[in-house]
Amino acid sequence: MRVGYARVSSTDQDLTVQRDRLAGCEKLFEEKASGTDAARPQLQACLDYVREGDTLVVTRLDRLARSTLHLCQVAELLARKGVHLQVLEQQVDTHTPTGRLLFGMLAVIAQFETELRAERQREGIAKAQAHGVHFGRTKALTPEQTEELQALRAEGVTLAALQHQYGIGKTALYRYLGQAQAAAAD
Repeated sequence: MRVGYARVSSTDQDLTVQRDRLAGCEKLFEEKASGTDAARPQLQACLDYVREGDTLVVTRLDRLARSTLHLCQVAELLARKGVHLQVLEQQVDTHTPTGRLLFGMLAVIAQFETELRAERQREGIAKAQAHGVHFGRTKALTPEQTEELQALRAEGVTLAALQHQYGIGKTALYRYLGQAQAAAAD
């Protein structure tokens, strides 16, 4: 039996192209999840479903996983179960020794590409920060408002009144009050 597995990384991406390529499979598992996430329910269901003599079919190796370790773990599981792997775009078929060799080489290359992409992303973030770009959520209070809030609390104003006055939640309020305690400890 040919069992297909299709995956895209995010919910706004479409599985249509992969579905078309995997149309010859008797059973198809589909998922919208990051390839770096090992806990993918449909992948696990697919791996549980395949039996000896089956062939697991994916369009590209990176649809299965992006980590060399995870790819090797999947390959080991499939080998133990007597299941072959076929990767359509890279023309890998683990029925053959050459296919198994190519699978290993492509797994290493996929890991390398992932690491390069992460490195470029870190470099881009560092460069943007050096040019003054702020990442993350903007602070709810300015430094002046923080000092004012801390002074009001020291005067005995209730936490609920401070939350209402500054329009912040309890966690943020405690964080801003904690800054004063941390500064006093220094």
